[in-house]
Amino acid sequence: MDLQLHNSKETITVSDAVFGLEYKESLIHQLVTAYMAAGRAGTVAQKNRSAVRGGGAKPWNQKGSGRARAGTSRSPLWRSGGITFAAQPRDYTQKLNKKMYRTGIRSMLSELNRQQRLIVVEDITVDAPKTKQMAAKLADLGVSKTLIVTETGDESLYLSARNLPYVEVTDVAGMNPVNLARYDHVVVTVGAVRAIEESLGENK
Repeated sequence: MDLQLHNSKETITVSDAVFGLEYKESLIHQLVTAYMAAGRAGTVAQKNRSAVRGGGAKPWNQKGSGRARAGTSRSPLWRSGGITFAAQPRDYTQKLNKKMYRTGIRSMLSELNRQQRLIVVEDITVDAPKTKQMAAKLADLGVSKTLIVTETGDESLYLSARNLPYVEVTDVAGMNPVNLARYDHVVVTVGAVRAIEESLGENK
């Protein structure tokens, strides 16, 4: 299949397997969920009744005091006692093999292309790290909330975009299911398209 360059009659031929795949909604949902879950720290920790210091002795006799029976002063019912269902450190990672991940990314790119939200440009650069220059380029492209994907990292491009709301600049390696789903448009350079094809091709 062919992708047309923005504001140009030129086209580039790309792989149907990468940019012409059917939309797999359930797989994409699983992909985004797993990616976001993997980013969770999972370090929250609270003390249960066994972890709170003290409380080894029975506060009073089982019978005869007229008070409710109690076995420890560190019961969750008591002040300074343990937490009833104490949160413990855990790993939120979900299993997702590489083939599923690559297929999901290909499906997302294909759907972006079908919805005309994928904009291919020959190149995108700025003379200096100036926000005004980046804003002007985005205005020329007719986009605002957008992800810009380049073949390799461009520090000037990143610095120019970091003060613009809802604009993110990344290279092909930094492209992920969350930032592909987050923005209204995805602007990719021709070099990035070739790098994506190489990393997501059928033989991978």
